[in-house]
Amino acid sequence: MASGDFCSPGEGMEMLQQVCSKQLPPCNLSEEDLLQNPHFSQLLLSLSQHVDESGLSLTLAKEQAQAWKEVRLHKTTWLRSEILHRVIQELLVDYYVKTQDTDLTSEDRKFHETLEQRLLVTELTRLLGPSQEREVPPLLGLEKADLLELMPPSEDFVWMRARLPLEVEEQLKKKCFTVLCYHNPSSDLDSETLKAAKVWNLAEVLTGEKQQCQAAKSQQKEQMVLLEKKSATYSQVLLRCLALLQRLLQEHRLKTQSELDRINAQYLEIKCSAMILKLRMEELKILSDTYTAEKVEVHRLIRDRLEGAIRLQEQDMEKSRQVLNTYEVLGEEFDKLVKEYTQLKQATENKRWTLQEFNKAYR
Repeated sequence: MASGDFCSPGEGMEMLQQVCSKQLPPCNLSEEDLLQNPHFSQLLLSLSQHVDESGLSLTLAKEQAQAWKEVRLHKTTWLRSEILHRVIQELLVDYYVKTQDTDLTSEDRKFHETLEQRLLVTELTRLLGPSQEREVPPLLGLEKADLLELMPPSEDFVWMRARLPLEVEEQLKKKCFTVLCYHNPSSDLDSETLKAAKVWNLAEVLTGEKQQCQAAKSQQKEQMVLLEKKSATYSQVLLRCLALLQRLLQEHRLKTQSELDRINAQYLEIKCSAMILKLRMEELKILSDTYTAEKVEVHRLIRDRLEGAIRLQEQDMEKSRQVLNTYEVLGEEFDKLVKEYTQLKQATENKRWTLQEFNKAYR
């Protein structure tokens, strides 16, 4: 196989993905890994021509298939014998249960006793085995001939053997009906004929359901392999994303942080100035809406008069301050004169009030 056949981006890559997922053990190989290692990819494709889906070589797989076929044949044979043996044992168990509850006919008793005796002797004979192959003495000194003497009469055995298939068939029919009712509980109310018809197709139904379960398990296995691959790919992508985010943080965020802070400060300063100017504009707008030109002129005249009166008051206050400074030079004598003047003024005011009251009294 040429390398160029594999490296084609279409069928070669798809075929290789199928080989890795079905025929070879699960491995986390991405398309990038396969493209970077073309010889390894070619080896995988060459190996897939000599192995089956289980990973075995074609020769071993063929031998294994033949061995499994023989095993299934032996298993089927053994199962037939085992089922027959267990059915016979169940017939005997049911017989002993019935003997405690109901009275059985002489034929039924004869049939079951003959069957039990024949089965017991046969099992004991099998346990003893061939006499020529034994190296140890037989158990309790018994020989095969001793057990054969315990066999039921030949007439009873022939009669029991002729009736046994009917009993086994009836027992197997009950078991089939039990399996049918377990698989489909609604069949419990059906007639015996309808149950027999359903039992006839029960094997095909169970086989179909088994194949569906196996197909679902196979699909689940493929999905699990695909999920593991996607999980590994997802983890790798997350790691690359984290590395990329870390590099972006280190190269861009930290280096431009100071410049970004300076720009933000300038922006906030300009925004604050703009807000102040806007407030001043709103204030002037309110004033312009509140006061007309005539009101402003009147206010200007009032302000001029008030400012003139303030200047006169400041001049008078300056003169009074100078007079006070002159009086302060006199010291304590000035204080005494002020007190005497205050007392005289109060006495004068009192006498003037008394005189006015006296004049009112004589009018």
